[in-house]
Amino acid sequence: MSMTPRERVLAAMRKEKLDRPPVAVFTQSATIGQMEALGVFWPEAHSNPKAMAKLGAGQADILGFEAVRAPFCLTAEAERLSCKVDPGKQDRTPMLKSHPFKFDPMMSEYDEPNLMSPEEFLSEGRPAAALEGIKLLKEQKGKEYAVVAGNTGPFTLAGHLVSTENLVFGIMMAPEEVTKWVKAVNPICKAYTQALADAGADVIQMSEPSASTDLLSPDMFDEFAGKYVKDSLAPVKDAFSVLHICGNTTPIINNMIGTKVSGLSIEEKVDPKEAVKIVKKRVALVGNVGCVNPLLMGTAEDCFKHAKVCREAGFDVVAPGCGLSALTKNENLIALVKAIKG
Repeated sequence: MSMTPRERVLAAMRKEKLDRPPVAVFTQSATIGQMEALGVFWPEAHSNPKAMAKLGAGQADILGFEAVRAPFCLTAEAERLSCKVDPGKQDRTPMLKSHPFKFDPMMSEYDEPNLMSPEEFLSEGRPAAALEGIKLLKEQKGKEYAVVAGNTGPFTLAGHLVSTENLVFGIMMAPEEVTKWVKAVNPICKAYTQALADAGADVIQMSEPSASTDLLSPDMFDEFAGKYVKDSLAPVKDAFSVLHICGNTTPIINNMIGTKVSGLSIEEKVDPKEAVKIVKKRVALVGNVGCVNPLLMGTAEDCFKHAKVCREAGFDVVAPGCGLSALTKNENLIALVKAIKG
């Protein structure tokens, strides 16, 4: 009996044995090739729910992947919480331009995290637009494809508000102030996670790039990121939870599993066979075809070969290891799909 793409992705998230893994983009999925084919473009698709849904379906409609996914950046929450954001361009995602709250470990000067309520956060701005975009994706594509929704993790979001650099310095100089800020944003992350699931997402993929091993030791990860992910992402109802962290996460894979999420998304700096060996089917493993090399810089043949490596290693979902560059060529992504689907 053949499976729909939706059935295959959800079976993979349950770690069921399949004839082959699904191939999907769980992280940022939009590219210029998709935009041109669909007639919808950034930056409009970051805030217009109809454009967001149409572009979010592009990975399936244009390239043959087995999921749909929105939104496309990690600035929506920060913008809603008063950060100034450059809306970006057709080939570039939005960028933070300011950190609105004072957090200075060198001078021992700290603003209090007096933030809006989760209910107010969800009511307007780009988070509200994303909720509507996910609803549209569910209505339009949800029978055939799994709907993946992306959001931002609590440590990363706290860093957006006060500066990630200062937040990391604060771990060494004023850890109680760091805890105060991560604890303050966590209810917002939790409410947004559940709201995305309630809007129709089958998978919530939370990105915590600032919790990478480039910035935090495993112990720091547990204390300042992991325990909050365990509260804001892992308990989501009626959806699978996938934690994505950039960089070489080999030293913290067990810590990531300790957050009790359904799955891990890891990038190409982690050896695929080593990752599968460590995970031991405790969670679903998503990844880890390189987004820069081979997907952006390599050839279609390179992408085909790397995808095969991930499949043979035993990944539950073969996917780009991180968010796609908008400049990634269609032919490279189609080669990735072909390597898995045949």
